[in-house]
Amino acid sequence: MTKITAPTTEDTISVGYRIGEVVTPGSVIALEGTLGAGKTTIVKGIARALDILEPVTSPTYTIISEYEGRLPLYHIDLYRLSSVDEAELLGAEEYLFGDGVCVIEWSEKIRELFPENYIRVHIIIECTDGTRSIEIEGLEL
Repeated sequence: MTKITAPTTEDTISVGYRIGEVVTPGSVIALEGTLGAGKTTIVKGIARALDILEPVTSPTYTIISEYEGRLPLYHIDLYRLSSVDEAELLGAEEYLFGDGVCVIEWSEKIRELFPENYIRVHIIIECTDGTRSIEIEGLEL
């Protein structure tokens, strides 16, 4: 497990960038953390590393956003879903086992659908100044 401290938003984006530099087609990145922890901020860094030019925003209401870059990026936000069945109806497995990079916010809701080798990123806000502690499993940075 890799542990990183990210005192600023830009530091959090940099962690995402480092992840994005080493992912490969078919990578699944499970993001965990409370509301406002920085999950979408991590995705912004991943997108930068994948040469995605359009702005990355949280897909809370659209649930799935697709971006084209060096590799396709599938950004999924499961905040509004309540079951694995709902995720399956949306076609989540197509993205989980696709040829792009799949990044899932609120991933704990569908962990049972994940491929065996996935990357887990757990983000914790440590104190009132916004410093984040980021734990990464399944990938050495």
